[in-house]
Amino acid sequence: MNLIGKVAFKRRVKANIFVCLCWLSAIISIVFLCNVLYELIAKGLPALGGYIFTHDTRELGLRNAIVGSVMLTFGAVVVATPVSILTATFFVEYRQFRKTVKMLRFLNDMMLSTPSVIVGLFVYTLIVVHTSFSGYAGVIALAVIAMPMITRASEDVLYLVSPMLKESAIALGVPKWRVIMMVVYRSAKTGLITAVVLATARVMGESAPLLFTSAKNSFLSFNMGQAIESLPVMIFENAMQPYPEFQQVAWTAALIITALVLLMNLSVCWIAKDK
Repeated sequence: MNLIGKVAFKRRVKANIFVCLCWLSAIISIVFLCNVLYELIAKGLPALGGYIFTHDTRELGLRNAIVGSVMLTFGAVVVATPVSILTATFFVEYRQFRKTVKMLRFLNDMMLSTPSVIVGLFVYTLIVVHTSFSGYAGVIALAVIAMPMITRASEDVLYLVSPMLKESAIALGVPKWRVIMMVVYRSAKTGLITAVVLATARVMGESAPLLFTSAKNSFLSFNMGQAIESLPVMIFENAMQPYPEFQQVAWTAALIITALVLLMNLSVCWIAKDK
């Protein structure tokens, strides 16, 4: 075997080993995922029924927890999305402020890696200590967690917008703010929606910050000025109970959250495919 043949053989061996490792990693991940889904379905599905959605947690239902989670997540996304997208726009479109952009990007990366329980303690010290447990505090905590995620993803998406589109609009005399609104955002619309949906799925399962902010409420409440129940907090508390009935409700709540997160991830795939 000549030298070229030996080199080609080594490359094929390395390529085959790499492909086998990739397949092995994928199989291991799928096995663990299927195991988690099986446990959730086997233990959570038996209690899934109309009673769960029409009664509160004090009656071993989930109505108030589901409503509270929707309210908290929706409020956090509404607060975090405009701030995050505008921050990402500043990073991409105003790079002449190099030092400021570099410092803010560093702070954003620090927030991205901050544990959620630290965020909960921060909001607790800042707001709850001076007022009381409330849905507004929970919204702020979840928004603080969502903002760096949306900012980072939006920044990557905005970088992909063709500079020629922006230059063409500017050459026609269009103001920069209008170029950003009508050209940049429209071109990056799908990516921005994807970033928001992924951040929503991320914060929906957070329990640590809500323990210090929105706490819990065994009754159905639409008042964001007082403590409000949520699915993650309810799962955390019921899972530690010694009674099988409470543990069953916790499994059902975990199944509902998992199903919602999977639906959000599938919607992201559908949005990307539609693009």
